[in-house]
Amino acid sequence: MDIRLNTCFIAVDDHDKALAFYRDILGLEVRNDVGFEGMRWITLGSPSQPDVNIVLEPPLADPDASPADRQAMAELLAKGLLRAVIFEVDDCDATYERIRDAGGDVLQEPMDQPYGVRDFAVRDPAGNLLRINQAAR
Repeated sequence: MDIRLNTCFIAVDDHDKALAFYRDILGLEVRNDVGFEGMRWITLGSPSQPDVNIVLEPPLADPDASPADRQAMAELLAKGLLRAVIFEVDDCDATYERIRDAGGDVLQEPMDQPYGVRDFAVRDPAGNLLRINQAAR
């Protein structure tokens, strides 16, 4: 059996702000932008990984969700508790500088980790934690 990752989801509360971050700052390409029942999903991906998709989705992508559930998800998102994503780059320090210079919300500057990567941490406009690492050389 051959199993591969195809799609992962990141909850966002403002698709336009998220798009500006993931497309314009991180450099992901937009593959699809779909609206349905007042909600929106944007599919992005790295040009170097055409088979892996990242979908920016509403915090609670269920048109029948209760107001209380919507509020709970919005609160979790605001605290940064819904998602964590790790991206890999060839040059951690150059990527850090590009994101910092673009006004990214940097949580941790680049540093060598004991588990073998150099990485830094940022939050996207919705508050999701992103770690960006470079494999040890």
